Amino acid sequence: MHALDNPLWSSLTTVHKAFALEAHGLIRYPAEVAPFLAMRESGAIAPEALAALVDAPAFMLGPRPTLPAGWQLEDLGVILQMVCDAPLSVPPGPPVVALDATDRPAILELASLVYPHYFRPRTPELGSYHGVRGDNRLDAMIGERMALPGLREISAVCTHPTCVGRGLARRLLAIASNAILERGETPFLHVSPNNTRAVHLYEQNGYRHRIDMPFWAVCRAPA
Repeated sequence: MHALDNPLWSSLTTVHKAFALEAHGLIRYPAEVAPFLAMRESGAIAPEALAALVDAPAFMLGPRPTLPAGWQLEDLGVILQMVCDAPLSVPPGPPVVALDATDRPAILELASLVYPHYFRPRTPELGSYHGVRGDNRLDAMIGERMALPGLREISAVCTHPTCVGRGLARRLLAIASNAILERGETPFLHVSPNNTRAVHLYEQNGYRHRIDMPFWAVCRAPA
């Protein structure tokens, strides 16, 4: 099995092991970092593991979990996993700057506006972030999330609604992807097949479809 066939497990047991919380074979990022769980392979999850690690809806990629009584599994369909094999042409545009801790409020503000579902207050700790600054805000940004040996996930590709159509996402994608490639790693990403605008952006800029990843949501069953 390729590490990308179970990317959350691969990330949390290698490069991001320091973030991992584990209970009875279930593993996750801290809730304030990312709302993701992982298991090594499809099968039953112990109720003790869920009780220890899940206090709000969480998400899984790949292996199908079997949940005990009192828990609910929602099939969210598939997420497209895409990879980039070669350097990308960088289109012209405004300056792109590295973002740091002082930019955290602006990062969280933009994420809450256009990328709220999987972003958490400590998500920027998972990797490098770059952006295009506007007047007292970020006009666009891009970041890194999962990290596996030789592989880095592109995530949080965000453009402020008033800046859509300026080519900022394409420029950021090329710069961030090339930086990962220059480190000797392969960039990959996940995108909903329903987000056709983003899928086309990635396809037109050097990313190829690798696999459809099953996507699950886990939460307590209604009383």
